[in-house]
Amino acid sequence: MPDQVQAAPTLPGGVTSKEEERISVASNWKLVWWRFRKNRLAVASTLVLLLFYAVVLVPDFFANQKPEATDAALAFIPVQWISLGFPPSVPEVVGKRNLVTLKMEWVRDEATRIPVSLFVRGYTYRVLGLFETDIHLIDARDRNSRGRAHFLGTDRLGRDQWSRMMFGTRTSMTVGLVAVALSTILGVVLGGISGYFGGWIDLLIQRVIELLQSLPTIPIWLMMTAALPQDWRPEQVFFAITIILAFIGWTTLAREIRGRFLSLREEDFILSAELAGCSHLRIILRHMVPASTSHIIAASTLAIPVMIISETSLSFLGLGIRPPAISWGVLLQEAQNIQTVALAPWLMSPGLVVILAVLAFNLVGDGLRDAADPYGQ
Repeated sequence: MPDQVQAAPTLPGGVTSKEEERISVASNWKLVWWRFRKNRLAVASTLVLLLFYAVVLVPDFFANQKPEATDAALAFIPVQWISLGFPPSVPEVVGKRNLVTLKMEWVRDEATRIPVSLFVRGYTYRVLGLFETDIHLIDARDRNSRGRAHFLGTDRLGRDQWSRMMFGTRTSMTVGLVAVALSTILGVVLGGISGYFGGWIDLLIQRVIELLQSLPTIPIWLMMTAALPQDWRPEQVFFAITIILAFIGWTTLAREIRGRFLSLREEDFILSAELAGCSHLRIILRHMVPASTSHIIAASTLAIPVMIISETSLSFLGLGIRPPAISWGVLLQEAQNIQTVALAPWLMSPGLVVILAVLAFNLVGDGLRDAADPYGQ
């Protein structure tokens, strides 16, 4: 009789010996990735965030009109939904002046369609400052025709809401990322020093953290943003808001890193490094920080949506990034008026984008936290 193929022995929990051997020699990052990719919701959220940051890199490609182009005659055009026929198209909108209220009333003319297509030529822009192009992702096929495509309508000045949303995504997502990067550096450095050395250094840093956490957030925002000169350029205001958010947001991570370092400094490999004569800086940078990297990444990912909400709230209240700069909070300022919301509810669309981005970051952060947990299954 032919020899029968022997199946690999199965260990408790349904894991074969080959899988056990592969897991035992895998690096920590590979183990984190294997756990993370099993979380389908976190992987899908990662794809959503990659799309957001693609918009951050090249907002002009995703926009179909210049965000600052105004035309009062095109104010409050409603949303033109894309019909997925052949070819794809949007309904043309027809405006008529109301003789009683003297307001322009727009009506979708479903019988007249405006064809749209991908990779249409439009206004010229530079890609990452490297080269010029005029290709845009989606727009009306014939830009010289009378009809224009406004996928999210227009605001009170006739500016295209879709295009402004693309540029607002660049600002709001960048503020969150940069602010978290700065706060992570502060949190890791100060929290690591506090947890490793202890003593009066730990006492001083912890009292500073408690002082910052005890201060109410909104008055701190008001005080710091009121100190910004009104004649500053949008780039200067952007930098100042990033510093403000980083100054407020580093305390939570510092507390977590301190607790992590307090437990790590009693481990055998840290004691061995000290007995081998390693300096304090080498022990912190080469042994303790790498052991906490997974936790730092998970905590930073969960902190980014907090920064995005903070920037949006500041700009919505008129305390953060100011026009002519564009951010999600600046766009939501148009929806402060009840009358405007009643006439143009599409101006609240940036709020839905904020919810989607925050939800995606939270799901990715939860997935990373579970995957980085060495005691998890």
